[in-house]
Amino acid sequence: MTPPKFAKFREVQEELGRSGAAIFRDAAGVESLVIRFPYAIDYIHSYAEDSPFFLGLAEGKLLGSKCTDRKCGFRFATPRSHCMVCGKPTAWFELPKKGRLHSWTTCHFGSEAFLKETPYNLALVEFDGADSVLLVRLKDCVESEIYVGMPVVARFSPTPKYLVTDLWFVPDRA
Repeated sequence: MTPPKFAKFREVQEELGRSGAAIFRDAAGVESLVIRFPYAIDYIHSYAEDSPFFLGLAEGKLLGSKCTDRKCGFRFATPRSHCMVCGKPTAWFELPKKGRLHSWTTCHFGSEAFLKETPYNLALVEFDGADSVLLVRLKDCVESEIYVGMPVVARFSPTPKYLVTDLWFVPDRA
């Protein structure tokens, strides 16, 4: 039995949910067979030198890394084992939980980890005492409320999974 044919991809997606196969006919009349093929793996990953960052999130701490070279001293708002400026080793330091919005975007498509939140806001947050920004999710606000320079505050998952989703920021309305 040949799968049904559709000209709108939304219809193809709906059919994939029902039967697992559909034919998509594009604007030029080209037909493509589309099938649903679930795929799952167990991915074992080590954070290695970045482990303290993720362990810190579970304790409600936001850790950055600073260059140990006195001449350089660059302070990253991200986990780094070595300085990206001069190449020397870094040391951990605690970042403030409050920062400012440097930039942001609204994502209308996301990976599996973020599908339930789509659309969601991604933000670059800057901190006093850090020379770089941190990429995080921005929650509890709508696009029309977001602006560059907006004060934000960190929130941590009460049930940490040692993932980037354990941290997000919200507007600091205090």
